[in-house]
Formats: sequence, C-alpha cells, structure tokens
Amino acid sequence: MYGQDYNYSPQRFNILPPVCKNLLIINVLLYFLTEVLQLRGIDLTNAFGLHWFGASKFHIWQLVTYAFFHGSFSHLFFNMFAVWMFGYTIENLWGSKRFLIYCLVTALGAALMQELTYFFMHYDLIFGNYTGVNINNERVISVDQYLNTLNTIGASGICFGLLLAFGMMFPNEYIYLYFLVPIKCKWFVIGYCAVELFNGVFTTSDGVAHFAHLGGALAGLFLVLMWRKKSQI
Repeated sequence: MYGQDYNYSPQRFNILPPVCKNLLIINVLLYFLTEVLQLRGIDLTNAFGLHWFGASKFHIWQLVTYAFFHGSFSHLFFNMFAVWMFGYTIENLWGSKRFLIYCLVTALGAALMQELTYFFMHYDLIFGNYTGVNINNERVISVDQYLNTLNTIGASGICFGLLLAFGMMFPNEYIYLYFLVPIKCKWFVIGYCAVELFNGVFTTSDGVAHFAHLGGALAGLFLVLMWRKKSQI
C-alpha cells in the first residue's frame, strides 16, 4: 500500500491516539512551565534546548529534548496543530510504537542537521584564534559565551517528518493551503521542502532553523524507505 492512497475510514480512527495525545500534553505543559519559571529567572531552554555540541552548555539529551520546548504560543500552537493533523492518521495506521520511533528519529535527524548547520555557519569562529566576539558594537563576549547563545527549540523537525510521511502515504489527497487553495499532498510536500531549502541557503537572519526542518523530513524519508524495504508498512 506504500506510495498509494490508503483505503481507510476516518470514522474508525481514534481522533487522538495515545502518542499524539501525550506529545500535545507534554509540549503544552512544558511551554507553560517554561513561562512560569522564566518569571523566577530560570530558563529551561538553557538546559534542554539544542546548543552547539562544542559549547559548554551542550548536553547529549538536548538532541531530543529541544523538540519539546517552544519560544512562543504561536510557535507551540502551529507545531502541535501539525503534529495532530498529520500524526493522528499515521499513528492509527502504523501503531503507537512505530509512530513514536518515527517521531524520535525525525527529531534526532533535525537536531543533527542543525548541529551541522551551526558548524558551517560558525566554522571560522570555532577554529579561529578569536578571543572574543563583538555583539552589536556594544560589548565583547568570549567565544564560548557566544556559542552558548546558539540554541534551537521546537517540534518543527517532527512536523516536517510527519508531513513527509503523510505525503508518501497519501500523495493524491488534497491539502488546503491557507485553508482555501487545494493542492495535492505530494506537490505540497515537494514545494514546501523546496521553499525551506531556498530559505536555508539565502536567508540567514530570520531566526528559523530551515535546515533542521529538512533534516526531520530527510530522516523520515530514510526511515520510511527502510521500513518499506522490510515490508513493514
């Protein structure tokens, strides 16, 4: 059935299967906990957001935990909407165990791609003999302090992985762009990834981890193809 539209009946599906439900709950709770603790001077994203692996604040768990934190309510809302919109169908078809593995792999793939992006963006700084970094011509901080400011959060890598999987499973289903313009899912996925690639190459200061998004989609593609080869989906 892979690569074709599945013959399914949404009425028989669980509209909020367990992994999707728990992802939504965990992300929402952590968002509000982060907001509350910030009022007390405690920033959870320092410990759980994804730092450059050569920085002193990097910890191995950040390769996954970064995906459960968000910088604003709109960031949280749209990511969780995407997790539910694409995820509940996929979880019902694959089962919760395989769906959870897929989400974790896409989160890890996005994190590794972001680490690679950090490396190429700051190669000269990392390997140069710099003693400090000038911030807005106002103050100088150490290289390590600067590298610790590189911090990525959000479940967007998972969202792109789920979008990729949905597009491969239901290529001819329609997605309504801006809730108005119908477009086949396969073209939407290809177009969206192309836009992310363009933005990643030519947009350097918008604060969006475009290559991390592509990393999530790429990790998802490899995993789906591997499962297809083993005839598991």
